[in-house]
Amino acid sequence: MINRRTILLSAALALMTSAVSAQDYKTRYPELTFAIIPAENASGVTERWQPFVNYLSKELGVKVNLRIANDYAAVIEGQRAGNIQIASYGSASFARARLTGVKTEAFANDINFDGSTGYYSVFFVKGNSSYKSIDNLKGKNLGLVDPNSTSGNNVPRFELDKMGISDADSYFGKVVFTGSHENALLALSQGTVDVVANQWTNEDDSTVAQMLHKGMLKNADGTPMKKEDFRIIHKSAPIINGPYAYSADLPADLKAAITKAFVEAPTKDKAAFDRLSDGQKKGFHAATTKDWDATIELIKFVDALRKKKAS
Repeated sequence: MINRRTILLSAALALMTSAVSAQDYKTRYPELTFAIIPAENASGVTERWQPFVNYLSKELGVKVNLRIANDYAAVIEGQRAGNIQIASYGSASFARARLTGVKTEAFANDINFDGSTGYYSVFFVKGNSSYKSIDNLKGKNLGLVDPNSTSGNNVPRFELDKMGISDADSYFGKVVFTGSHENALLALSQGTVDVVANQWTNEDDSTVAQMLHKGMLKNADGTPMKKEDFRIIHKSAPIINGPYAYSADLPADLKAAITKAFVEAPTKDKAAFDRLSDGQKKGFHAATTKDWDATIELIKFVDALRKKKAS
């Protein structure tokens, strides 16, 4: 017979189970490491991300440490080794992690200010250059970001292949990896390269927009560059925003707590979220690993191009 005493006992057991479970993950993971991909310089990452990481520590009840990775490969290998429990990935680096056996699961990605959840890979040239298309750039210098960058390497190579350029290293005079999206644009502004691949969501949401806002891009005479000093000559099809992913072997209640903290961030700690998003993002969208299946196929295609060139 179900009576008031039975109901109260069941409720008490449920609360005890929940408390023990929470205590279990806090005992197993008294600290978590959250790794950020190098989309900008290290000081910029810390300034934007630390308030959000502090918010996560409060919500999860354990210390969350911010780790600024040297490159995309460091995030992949750090999570493979179990040294990173939560990571901000680009779509291509997440696909690479999955393809190479890293036990990682996507749980969210960014919602753009307009409500969309994607962006583009674009080729930028200087606004005052004579280059109107990739056809005008044969023999010129191309700046890429990182081998595991989505918008800064993998999608650009896919787009070039669609144009009939299967070997970018032969088509361009020189192809250089700059190490970050910011470095690529600095190389273009300084004349080190003639065209760069980069990420772009809209006129107000891109690496170039962020850098212009910070006054990081300057002309040869030291004057600040403007939006019209950069011109897009090619834009890819939409790319899904890169995922936030946690280690697959984390306890289910910790995974749920991490996802909940992300989704609730814009309202629970608006100041931290606003600092993080810099007015360009609306929130976090709950996601699953399969949302990046198409990106895995893209990486397989780019790998095939590389093998074809090597042979």
